[in-house]
Amino acid sequence: MSNVPADLRYTREDEWLRVDGDEITIGITDYAQDSLSDIVYLELPEVGESFDAEDTFGVVESVKAASDLFMPVAGEVTAVNEELVDTPELVNSDPYGAAWLIKIKANDSSDINELMDAAAYKKYIEERE
Repeated sequence: MSNVPADLRYTREDEWLRVDGDEITIGITDYAQDSLSDIVYLELPEVGESFDAEDTFGVVESVKAASDLFMPVAGEVTAVNEELVDTPELVNSDPYGAAWLIKIKANDSSDINELMDAAAYKKYIEERE
């Protein structure tokens, strides 16, 4: 069973969100990194770019496949984890810590409530296996 921290929100596209005041950190889940296998490349947006919910904001590539990254809620990018450009394998070893992808300021933070909590995401994973 994948690691699913209880304090995060989750999307059907396997992104996670950590809310800290008005800052939202986004990454990909343990389930996603495990499914992709060895991550070899990440394409991430620039600070200042804005996205609507469900827009593609980047790409993650592994030895198995390439997958789009989808914005969970509308917002503006306030930080990008530049370390991942040189060490994308961090996503495999620490998907909920050092391998966060971007930080955003949400246009409407109430949209976060519509995302899955840990229990719902665990059930969603089980249905896919």
